[in-house]
Amino acid sequence: MNRILIIEDELSIAELEKDYLELSGFEVEIETSGANGLEKALNEEFDFYILDLMLPEVDGFEICRKIREVKDVPILMISAKKEDIDKIHGLGLGADDYITKPFSPGEMVARVKAHLARYERLIGSSINTNNIVEIRGLKIDKTARRVEVNGEEKFLTAKEFDLLTFLAENPNKVFSKEELFRRIWDMDSIGDIATVTVHIKKIREKIEYSSSKPQYIETIWGMGYRFKV
Repeated sequence: MNRILIIEDELSIAELEKDYLELSGFEVEIETSGANGLEKALNEEFDFYILDLMLPEVDGFEICRKIREVKDVPILMISAKKEDIDKIHGLGLGADDYITKPFSPGEMVARVKAHLARYERLIGSSINTNNIVEIRGLKIDKTARRVEVNGEEKFLTAKEFDLLTFLAENPNKVFSKEELFRRIWDMDSIGDIATVTVHIKKIREKIEYSSSKPQYIETIWGMGYRFKV
């Protein structure tokens, strides 16, 4: 049974989320304090994290950053703020998805299931034969889920790795942001274009010599992105 940690200071919202998730077969724990939630997140094993943005003591951004430093499991951020800068900030710190209040509990559960299913498929497939993609100094080890550039290891989040691998395995093809979102996140892309944009930006910062003049992932203006070979 998958364990989920909800860090949310509005107890009524946290309990509603918990009820819906438990009805779907998940084991759920709640923390209403940012500090306590961060401690539990780092010291116990969970398969998924749901983080409120505005928390007492330690906010959701900081918790997300701390979790992502040591763990690769999916993170969903929830906030009352609708400004794009908050979405971009959260995704840039390593969150896999972001929804704003008020939201449908059913949608929240659907997103949790989609992220967990994809994560588990990827982890499960990694026990198969060693698959390596090598292009101009870039080495993607699909079995170990490791990325190297000219022998130097680069640490990517789960979604960054998935996105880079998909593009590298489909070189010289242009993919729109909407299509990339559907391929990597398994969900409708409406309202979530910033997700792809931010992940591409973070990948470039990690693998490109100059993110402003990328050698690998090329922006095709008005169309999307292409991996150059």
